[in-house]
Amino acid sequence: MSQPASHVLMVRPARFHANPQTRASNHFQRPAANAGASVTLAAQREFDGYVAALQHAGVRVQVFRQPAGLDTPDAVFPNNWFSTHTDGTLVLYPMAAANRRLERRADIVAWLQQQFAVRELLDLSPHEQQGQYLEGTGAIVFDHAARRAWLCRSGRSQPVLLAPLAARLGYQMQVFDAVDAAGRAIYHSNVMMAIGPRFAVVCLPAIRDVGERQRVQAQLRRDGKQVISISLAQMASFCGNILALRSVDGGAVIAMSSRAWAAFSVQQQAMLAAHGRIVHAPLDTIESHGGGGARCMVAELYLPSAPAHCSAAGHAVAAAG
Repeated sequence: MSQPASHVLMVRPARFHANPQTRASNHFQRPAANAGASVTLAAQREFDGYVAALQHAGVRVQVFRQPAGLDTPDAVFPNNWFSTHTDGTLVLYPMAAANRRLERRADIVAWLQQQFAVRELLDLSPHEQQGQYLEGTGAIVFDHAARRAWLCRSGRSQPVLLAPLAARLGYQMQVFDAVDAAGRAIYHSNVMMAIGPRFAVVCLPAIRDVGERQRVQAQLRRDGKQVISISLAQMASFCGNILALRSVDGGAVIAMSSRAWAAFSVQQQAMLAAHGRIVHAPLDTIESHGGGGARCMVAELYLPSAPAHCSAAGHAVAAAG
């Protein structure tokens, strides 16, 4: 069974604000009025607290800084533009918003290639020119244990691109439709679904087609998951945006925001805690202004030959190139 990642990459925001280019599709963004520089400072404090919480749980964290000269308000969500895989594949993804395409960084790609055994760089970003988008592990929820690639269909999560990628990686594609309480398409799969080795959190009420909902639930159970169904209100509190990780000593870790943890019922909290150590941190500013949370902020490093010098005791900080 493939294990969750123990080594992750995160990008510290230098200039953070709600992204006007993604507001039309990301209805999880609820920025405060008259937001200014204080939003960036709050986001930085939240970021640093989350990094510290992950480190304290024994997760290795590599931090890069967002380049200050670029208007990339969503740079704090690096999982959307790249993913890594245990066979040595590094995938670059096509992004819908023009300013999100600027998040792809040659210095991060070079660092990955220098530090890990990257055997193939699979660049899907040219599909942007044809209006085709697949925004990384925001669009795709990989179940590494069952080797399935789940996708909630939207304009930013297109099955036409997932089909060949899943086949290339040796995963079976599972596609479904889901909407929020207002009937709008869920923009990214990872805000309504999270899958760990033995559990799955999913907003089943968001899958309106009864047959499709039953199919999703049945498949997850066949794959040996304890299915934890969350409500539409819990999804809006980022309960679906959580991530299974592991510490350097092999212990199971489940990362989420403090808002998400508080929104789970006591019974659901107990169910999750049975699957790993719960790590949560306040991310209210990032969630409200960015429309993404704890899972979106973390890009897992699955590539072989992790660098020995990167330890859980501290995080390396790489400046912009």
